[in-house]
Amino acid sequence: MRTLLSPGDHVVIPNDAYGGTFRLFAKVVSRWGVEWSVADTSDPEAVRAAITPKTKAIWVETPSNPLLGITDIPAIAQIAREAGAKLVVDNTFATPYLQQPLALGADVVVHSLTKYMGGHSDVVGGALVVSDQELGEELAYHQNAMGAVAGPFDSWLVLRGTKTLSVRMDRHSENATKVTEMLTRHARVTRVLYPGLPEHPGHEIAAKQMRAFGGMVSFQVEGGEEAAVEVCNRAKVFTLGESLGGVESLIEHPGRMTHASAAGSALEVPADLVRLSVGIENVDDLLQDLQQALG
Repeated sequence: MRTLLSPGDHVVIPNDAYGGTFRLFAKVVSRWGVEWSVADTSDPEAVRAAITPKTKAIWVETPSNPLLGITDIPAIAQIAREAGAKLVVDNTFATPYLQQPLALGADVVVHSLTKYMGGHSDVVGGALVVSDQELGEELAYHQNAMGAVAGPFDSWLVLRGTKTLSVRMDRHSENATKVTEMLTRHARVTRVLYPGLPEHPGHEIAAKQMRAFGGMVSFQVEGGEEAAVEVCNRAKVFTLGESLGGVESLIEHPGRMTHASAAGSALEVPADLVRLSVGIENVDDLLQDLQQALG
């Protein structure tokens, strides 16, 4: 953002963005004199309506965290070009194996390397990927000037993770599909959010953009917030944790954990929402654990 934006500029972010992204813009970027607003990025016309003459960047997540919303990358890329803005795509949930935003028209791709790219919950890092050499040089200059450089061991851990990325993502996706099939049939589950489901509003777009639908699943539980928290606490194979993308399965309550900072804002998540990072364990163990957690 330091590279792309100057005081007085404007950026559009999703109305279902990750809590950390919300904090970045609400508490950090705004102090630089940069304005921001939210839009439903699954609706290209809503994004177009949010653009102002000062808009210099559009930030999207697809799939989004934790509501698994899908953005039509080529459509938003066209809108960004018409506005003279850069399109930034957070591709953390999909990874380069499942989705290549640069090939779909994005200018910048963001990855949390901590998640699927590392894949083993033992590294902290991030990456920016661009196709334009001049922009890449500007980003590298700012990275060097501000000292945001990964250590050699962290870098080695990520490189190790890339060697098994395709195998892991295939298994994450397969397990997640089976988990969603079970959840959609469970009496206590009121809604399942997963782009692989035919009834998901972004299913057709995701099927065009993605090789498979990934390992992240969210669902809403009958009984409200306390019932959702109870499900998280009762799980045994799924470990309670805020991170995601490791080989082990994790479960969390976004409203009290990763997205607590968004409470009361346009990005607030449903109180009855549970988010799963479906790992690569034996899927029968995962299904049995969710069955007992739901009661």
